[in-house]
Amino acid sequence: MNHHLLHQLIAVSAARSPQAPALSAQGTVLGYAELAARVETFAASLAGIGLGRSERVAIYLDKRIEFVVSVFGTAAAGGVFVPVNPLLKSDQVAYILADCNVRVLVTSRDRWYGLRDALAACSDLMAVVLIDGLDDELAASKPAVRLIGWSELLAEQGVAHRVIDTDMTAILYTSGSTGKPKGVVLSHRNMVAGAKSVASYLENRPGDRLLAVLPLSFDAGFSQLTTAFASGATTVLMNYLLPRDVLGALGAERITGLTAVPPLYIQLAALDWPASITTHLRYFANTGGRMPRATLDRLRAHLPQTRPFLMYGLTEAFRSTYLPPDEVDRRPDSIGKAVPNAEILVLRDDGSECAPEEPGELVHRGALVGMGYWNDPAKTAERYKPLPRAIDGATSGLVIPEIAVFSGDTVRRDAEGYLYFIGRRDEMIKTSGYRVSPTEIEEAIHATGLLTELAAFGVEHPVLGHAIIVIGTGSVDMATLKRACQKALPAWMQPAVIEMRDAALPRNPNGKIDRKKLSTEFVNPFVVEAAPS
Repeated sequence: MNHHLLHQLIAVSAARSPQAPALSAQGTVLGYAELAARVETFAASLAGIGLGRSERVAIYLDKRIEFVVSVFGTAAAGGVFVPVNPLLKSDQVAYILADCNVRVLVTSRDRWYGLRDALAACSDLMAVVLIDGLDDELAASKPAVRLIGWSELLAEQGVAHRVIDTDMTAILYTSGSTGKPKGVVLSHRNMVAGAKSVASYLENRPGDRLLAVLPLSFDAGFSQLTTAFASGATTVLMNYLLPRDVLGALGAERITGLTAVPPLYIQLAALDWPASITTHLRYFANTGGRMPRATLDRLRAHLPQTRPFLMYGLTEAFRSTYLPPDEVDRRPDSIGKAVPNAEILVLRDDGSECAPEEPGELVHRGALVGMGYWNDPAKTAERYKPLPRAIDGATSGLVIPEIAVFSGDTVRRDAEGYLYFIGRRDEMIKTSGYRVSPTEIEEAIHATGLLTELAAFGVEHPVLGHAIIVIGTGSVDMATLKRACQKALPAWMQPAVIEMRDAALPRNPNGKIDRKKLSTEFVNPFVVEAAPS
């Protein structure tokens, strides 16, 4: 059997090695054959309660076996799964459920009690599945929506819908740091191609044990499941509280692969690592933003035998580039080249290709390009566009043009073809006639070692256009910090304001520092009030 459909990733590994461990969670280890059987049963159960083809099933749970069964069972049933970040609040969850017309919600009793009052607008919801069953209060209640316990659901059996690889199978919602979250629609083909691509360059294998610390609603978090299942490896699900818990799990579970985002790596790099971890941790991979050089150096000092993979991706196309470990010493600031089965272009605004070292927009073409944003033609048209005819590989005779993802990220490509991230177009700071990347400012200041974490952004300024603001945490004398900035940054990149916080900086649901939230909370001291008329 080949991997054409998402749930077949599990079925193929089960046929090859039925007793091999697929999942480890809360002290329970589930083999591939048992996981495949549970997925098949759940798929038939959704059919039994009347889920239609391509109808949406939301899963609002922490990382646990029922989450995985629900997701892959929905795919097998011919439905579309919508993984909801467990850190979201009730109104945020209700927005997602209403936005994509969810028909079935899988959650727990505690989460349902906190959520039910916010679901009045979710008129399409027909059933709520409670993994821990109904208590006496819920059994006696008469809610507008059907409540059903997990075991009761599994007794309902029907026939799953026919599925092909171009059918949509998932809607992954972006973090929503720039407004209401957008639902990225992905097909079976998108997700299976992504799993094969990532597993190939990470060289995932049956003996691997991958630690899932990122939210499973995040594309890179969900990838820990798909890449493991594509290669017959084991995923260890972890709902961590502190960075030290992650470090403990790496040793206790003998993890071979870790994927995380820079804010977590910054915290992990500051800890004392047992020397034994590098003997079994085969690789660590970074995604969700460029890792500061100082953090990368500390991690490599802790893990001399572990291979670093620096990656770049976007939910709209899953994963776009990676830097092979052998190139890290030569170009540690690069995001690498295209992942297998993808092509990455750097284009000017007119659609022509940029020359080496010329900044342009990163454009992704290939099998990983998603199906657009759910129910949002305007935003879809902004990101998913026809491939320009002048590009090599575009064929003028095609009546239906190929659609590529225009990322909105500015990058440059060197003479050897390696890519370097500059910044998001909508976050670039325009100051004193210069276009400045907030990422570049953050990395330069972080390299001084004076701040624990920081975020840079621009605010309106009557003379400069934008003034640069830096908000950070750490114990440092302000005069020392300003001198370090003057040494590390040119005049036009100097912060106009540096504000220190006692508490950790806010993060969005995917674990990244929420630069947008910080900028909207910041009171701009440079705004000039209009004189009264």
